[in-house]
Amino acid sequence: MGEFWPVPDVLSYLAGSWRVRRTVRDLASGAEGHFTGMTVFGPPEGAGHAGLLHHESGTFTWQGVARPAERTLRFLPGAVPAAAFVRFSDGRPFHDLDLTTGRHIADHPCSADLYRGEFSVSSEDRWRTVWRVGGPAKDLVLTTDYARGD
Repeated sequence: MGEFWPVPDVLSYLAGSWRVRRTVRDLASGAEGHFTGMTVFGPPEGAGHAGLLHHESGTFTWQGVARPAERTLRFLPGAVPAAAFVRFSDGRPFHDLDLTTGRHIADHPCSADLYRGEFSVSSEDRWRTVWRVGGPAKDLVLTTDYARGD
């Protein structure tokens, strides 16, 4: 992606709608799938809630079968404006995020598997995540490209 684009305020940067394209590769089997859809970062529901609600929806195609897919995450303010704490929709911790330099590495242990994510920002309108998932149950690479827009 070239040089990284520093983000001084991560919640302001993410706010709005993003087109999403994701590839999912199973390194063990060679199978590959893809997701296309939208992610909207908007205000959380209810008064007094800080941060952004991340809602992703679209179509996930795996082994030729297309299905609707969606997920919700919560992005809470971090210690500095460039940072956030990412939580699952039920409040469980997922990972931290600090885009001060435009790049961040985050880990998330899940049972015996480890999710390692690399976040990289290339411009005010484009960013990418690459999650490498390894362990006894999974051997995956998930690459997601985000582009601002409807």
